[in-house]
Amino acid sequence: MTGIQEFDHVIVGAGSAGSVLAARLSEDPAVRVALVEAGGPDTDPDFRIPMGSMALLGSSHDWGYRTTAQPGLDDRRIDWPRGKVLGGSSSTNFQMWIPGHRLDYDEWGRAAGPQWSWDAVRPYFRKAERWTGPPEDGTTYGDAGPLRISPPRDPDPTTAHFLRACEELGLKPVPGGLGGPDHTGSAVTPLNQWRGARWSTADGYLRPAANRPNLTVFTGKQVHRVLLEGGRATGVEFADGRLTALREVILCAGAVNSPQLLMLSGIGDAQALREVGIEPRIHLPGVGRNLQDHIALDIVMKAVEPVRLAHADTPAARRRYEEERLGPLTSNVAEAVAFFRADGGPGAPDLELIWAPVAFTEDEPSGADGLTAAVVLLQPESRGRLTLTDADPTSPPRIDPRYLSAGADVRRLMAGARFAERIFGTEALRPLVSGPWAPWARGLSDSALAALVRAQASTLFHPVGTCRMGGGEDDLAVVDAHLRVRGVDALRVVDASVLPNVPRGHTHAPCVMLGERAADLIRDGQPAGGSK
Repeated sequence: MTGIQEFDHVIVGAGSAGSVLAARLSEDPAVRVALVEAGGPDTDPDFRIPMGSMALLGSSHDWGYRTTAQPGLDDRRIDWPRGKVLGGSSSTNFQMWIPGHRLDYDEWGRAAGPQWSWDAVRPYFRKAERWTGPPEDGTTYGDAGPLRISPPRDPDPTTAHFLRACEELGLKPVPGGLGGPDHTGSAVTPLNQWRGARWSTADGYLRPAANRPNLTVFTGKQVHRVLLEGGRATGVEFADGRLTALREVILCAGAVNSPQLLMLSGIGDAQALREVGIEPRIHLPGVGRNLQDHIALDIVMKAVEPVRLAHADTPAARRRYEEERLGPLTSNVAEAVAFFRADGGPGAPDLELIWAPVAFTEDEPSGADGLTAAVVLLQPESRGRLTLTDADPTSPPRIDPRYLSAGADVRRLMAGARFAERIFGTEALRPLVSGPWAPWARGLSDSALAALVRAQASTLFHPVGTCRMGGGEDDLAVVDAHLRVRGVDALRVVDASVLPNVPRGHTHAPCVMLGERAADLIRDGQPAGGSK
């Protein structure tokens, strides 16, 4: 593409929020919308196959980011997969639709404004959702939205054992599913699937809007910077051209790429920008700060009997999937979850347990028979930062989450590991396992367990917070309650980077909600007016 094209709105990033926003804004035929995606179309068959997520990690559809060496993780560098394709990470993730706890949103409401409280945002979740499973299991979800949600179509037999094990330890089934205000307890995982296939935001939002003459989707175009004139965003620039935005530029590029684009455009901490050779345009020191992510520890046990998911890549399994949409390839791998508190007390959960009926381990060959309970730290205290490596738009940024820099994070993960050990010792699960899988071992001392946490914990792929929203008294807030970038006219950010805190759930659902909410903010006459 060469030259300049004009649109009313230019949206950067076709992921969980960007696809939603493009579809909603283009419902008005008088509004011209451009959606720009660095990746390509989602035509690879693995995008449709739920278990294909495993093949997509590290592929050409993945940005392939890595963190800096993490002292809290024995100086390991952690892979950070991010979707680079229409649908973004919703086309490559594990399809889990878990909005979180009402306290998450009430905390955002206190930080940025009451329009982000649970009661205010829940209608936007329901607007997006279309529950397609048993009615009694989906009373907390919407039933007419673009995004299909269903339970696992053909779950592994061990998943029912896990749910019984949770009940043995007091984690009762969550009534009506995980879409309500309190998801404490256990449940099968609600999935973005339809009849055994993945259902991304590209499927739910973009395809129905694809033939609108006022929506133009660009693929294979990596935006290099936002164009600014006199303190106003006027468009975006690629290697081979520009797009002009007559109304707004909206960054939906995610917690890595949105702050990176702001900094490449001269918006960020002035001193840090000068250090990499970029002339500051707007001093906004919060850009790239407040980086948070869910960190997880896999507890793996050897299975007594062969595990179906470990042998899913067979002609028979693929044939059954193609003919019936049944079998192990329908699995998202993470088939059930439980939410609870590390201290066992009342209140909002701070740990999640994810059941995966397969061995998640780097040290054993694929196809090995094992069972995994992944412990997820939902409310980490550790905070990191994202900065530019240099002024080259194609250079990956420097990602430093500072994992486990807060000692409380290690202690909570240890408590979760002890709980996972108890899960495997229940009457429901004990007959299915023959013993622990190295490096895990039963009866570890506290010091040995802490060392194991630092040696084995890794990301759950939920980075947030690098352009956080906040009130006028928050000097490090990057956007205001209307998601407008401070000090710049006609520029918003709408993605996981604006979340003040990582939710007690997963990040795909909140990003879809952000897209729905932002569409209303824009259509209701809330211009991106450069709030201070």
